[in-house]
Amino acid sequence: MPHSTYLPEKMGSATVEPSGSFEAGSYQEFTLTYTAGYFGIDDTGSLKIVHRFASDMGRPQFDKPTAPNYVTVEASNGAVLHVEYDMKRNIRPWDKTIYIKVVRGFLREGDQIIVRFGDRREGSPGMRIQTFCEQTFEFKVLVDAIATYNYVELPEQPEIAIIPGPPTIYKAILPTLRQVNEPFRLCLKGEDRWGNPSDQCDAGFRLRSNIPVDGLPDSVTLKPAQFSQIISGLSVDTSGDLSIELLDDDGNLVACTNPCRCVDKADLLPYWGDLHGQSEETIGTNSARDFYDFARDKAFLDICVHQGNDFQITTEFWHWLNELSAEFTEDGRFIVFPGWEWSGNTGLGGDRNVLHMHEGRQIHRSSHALVDDLSDIDTDATSASDLFEALKDEDCTVFAHIGGRYADIKVAHDQRLEKAVEVHSAWGTFEWLIHDAFEQGYRVGIVSNSDGHKGRPGASHPGSTKFGAYGGLTCVLAPAFTRAGIMQGLRKRHHYGTTGSRVILDTRVNFSNPAELFADDPRLGDVSSAPVHSAMMGDILRTTDDKVTFSIDVSSAAAIERIDIRNGLETLEVYRPYSEAELGRRIRVIWEGSEYRGRGRETIWDGYAELTDNSFESLTPINRYNLDKRFEQTAPGRIDWNALTTGGFGGFEAMLKDRDAGSLTINTALIQQEIKLEDIGHEELIFENGGIERRIRVFRLPDHNPHSAIKIEREIKLVNEHDNALYVRITHEDGHYSWSSPIYLFR
Repeated sequence: MPHSTYLPEKMGSATVEPSGSFEAGSYQEFTLTYTAGYFGIDDTGSLKIVHRFASDMGRPQFDKPTAPNYVTVEASNGAVLHVEYDMKRNIRPWDKTIYIKVVRGFLREGDQIIVRFGDRREGSPGMRIQTFCEQTFEFKVLVDAIATYNYVELPEQPEIAIIPGPPTIYKAILPTLRQVNEPFRLCLKGEDRWGNPSDQCDAGFRLRSNIPVDGLPDSVTLKPAQFSQIISGLSVDTSGDLSIELLDDDGNLVACTNPCRCVDKADLLPYWGDLHGQSEETIGTNSARDFYDFARDKAFLDICVHQGNDFQITTEFWHWLNELSAEFTEDGRFIVFPGWEWSGNTGLGGDRNVLHMHEGRQIHRSSHALVDDLSDIDTDATSASDLFEALKDEDCTVFAHIGGRYADIKVAHDQRLEKAVEVHSAWGTFEWLIHDAFEQGYRVGIVSNSDGHKGRPGASHPGSTKFGAYGGLTCVLAPAFTRAGIMQGLRKRHHYGTTGSRVILDTRVNFSNPAELFADDPRLGDVSSAPVHSAMMGDILRTTDDKVTFSIDVSSAAAIERIDIRNGLETLEVYRPYSEAELGRRIRVIWEGSEYRGRGRETIWDGYAELTDNSFESLTPINRYNLDKRFEQTAPGRIDWNALTTGGFGGFEAMLKDRDAGSLTINTALIQQEIKLEDIGHEELIFENGGIERRIRVFRLPDHNPHSAIKIEREIKLVNEHDNALYVRITHEDGHYSWSSPIYLFR
C-alpha cells in the first residue's frame, strides 16, 4: 500500500478483544486498543481504523448508545478526540474509515486509545459484523504520529475470523444437459442466512427423482465440517427433463434441483460460469486461490475468471493470476481464463473485461493509479479505443461491463473482439446496455456475471451493502469442455445469462427457405457461410424470408411468470402461461429501476402498503437479500419495508383474504397510489417515476402457477431497415431473470 514506511516499529501496536472466530452477520462487541509507540501522537495527529470496501460490517455510529453499531472512542490520558466515519477516507481497497483526531492534548508512548465496536454498556445489541466469511478479517490501523497526515501502517494488525452460521436453506445442483448414459454428478450444500456455504450441516435426506437414475442412493447425509456433498457417477438411460428432490424425515420437500435435460445426442453442451469477480489482492475479499477454490468446490461452476481492476494489478500479481489460471484449468472439470478488467474512466469508454486464451500475455492497464512500478507504463491503453487497438492481434475476447463505472459502447466498440455485453451483475440489472448495442447496430451476445467482491463467485449473495442484486451466471453452449471449446461458444455468442439461477433455455429460428449462416459477423470482411434451415441463439444470418418461426424452450425449477419476446428494441409480445380466468387472490407489487447510469444509481423504495376493507392472508418478500432491510407486517392489512434497487427489481407477493374487496394504498417517497383491488388483473398496472425504468408494477397471478416448463412458437414478421435481433427475457416467480443472446437476421 502507498502509505509511509517510516519506522513502523515505533508507531505503536494494536490488539482486538475478543479474538477468535465469529458467525457471519452476527452482533458482537470488540474492543480495539491502540497503544502509542515511541513517537506517541502529537497534537492534531490522528489514527485511522480502516476496513475493506467489500466489507458490509454495520456502519459505525456514535450518538445512539442503544442502537446497533454503536462505537465509542476514548483516550487513556484524557486527550480530547474528534471521531467521524467516512466510506472513502483512505486508499482503496481499505477505504471505509473511522478517523480519530487528537484535537486537544497529545499521546506519549504507552498512552492508549480505546475503541469499542458495538459498545453494549448502554444497551446496544453490538456491532453487526460482516455477512460473508473471511479467515483474516483485519481491523487495519494507520497512525499519523507526527501530525503530517502521512500515515504509517502498524507492522502487525489485529484480526478475527468470520465463519458461516448454521444452514437455513439447502441447495441441490445438477448439470443443465447431458446425453443419455453419460455420467454426471449431483452437488449438495447448505447455506446460512447470508448465503455462505455452511460447514455446520447435520441432516439426512431422502432422494427422489422423477426419472430413474443409475447410481443414485436412496438417501444422503450432510455432515458437520463438510461444506458440500457430491454424488458422482450418476447416469440415466432415457431422455427427459430430470429433477431430484431432497425430502426430510417427514416427507417434506427441502430442496429441488435445477432441471437437467437428458437427450440422446447433443452437439453443444451447456457449461455454467461466473466470468467476472475479484479477490483481496484488488478490491475483493479472500485470496485469488480462495476465489477459484470457492468457484469450483462450493459454487460448483464449470468456468470462472478472476477480473481485478487493472489499475490495481501489479506485474507480480498478474504473473500469479496466470499461474493460477494454468493450475486450475482441467479439461472436463474446470476451465479458467487469464483475465482482467480494463477499468477506464467513463468518459474514456468505461469498464471492459478481457479473457485471454493463453497465459503470458501483456496486460494493458487503463492507468497505473495504484501500481507504483511504472516500468511498463508504455503498455497502458488509457482509452477504450486504445484498448481495442492494443488487443487487435490477441487471441482473446472482450465484453462490456457496468460496475461503478459503466461501459459506454457508443464511445468505442470493436466487433472483432467485443462479442458480448453484461446485462446483470451484483451491481444491478442493466438492460439499457443491450439497447445501446441495438441502437448502434452492434451484434453482441448477452452475459451475466457477479463482479463479486465477497469471495463467492458463482454464488454471489449481495450481503448487506448497496450491491443491489444477487450475482449473475453465464451459460455457455460449447462443443467441448475445454478452454478452446468455451472460447468458441463465447465468440459465437452461443450463451445466455441469468441473475443467478440455472435454467434450460433454448431459442431457435426456423426458415421456409435456406438462410445464409455466417461463421462470424460478415461486416468483418472475408467470412465463410453455409446454407441452413434453422439457427440458434447468437447466430448471424441473411434470409430471403419475410417471416420466420421463432421457437422458445425454457425449463426452470421455479414457475415462470412471463416471457418477453423481443425484436431488438421492440417487445413483440408479453406471454403469460395462464389466462385471465385462472387468476386468484395472489397479487404482486414490484419496485424496480435505477436513478441513472452512474455510481449513484441506487433508488430508495422505503414505504408501506395498506389495505382497506381487506387483509393479507400471507406476505412473501421478493429479492430481499439484505436481511437488515425491514420487511414487517405491522397490521392485518399493512406491510412496511425498506428497500432499494439498482436496475433490478424487488417487491412482495401477497395472498389476499378476499379476492376483490377494498383497495390497496402504496406509499413511497417516489410513488403514492391508491388502487381498487378489483382493478388488479392479468395486465400489470404501471406507475412511472423517471430515472431508468424506475417504477412500481402491480399485477395478479393464479393462486398456484404450475408452469415451470414452456415451449412456444411464434411467427415473426421481419423488418428490412435494420437487423432483426430476436431474443427473450424470462421472468421467473422466484425473482430471477434469464436472457437469451439474440439471433441476428437481416434481409
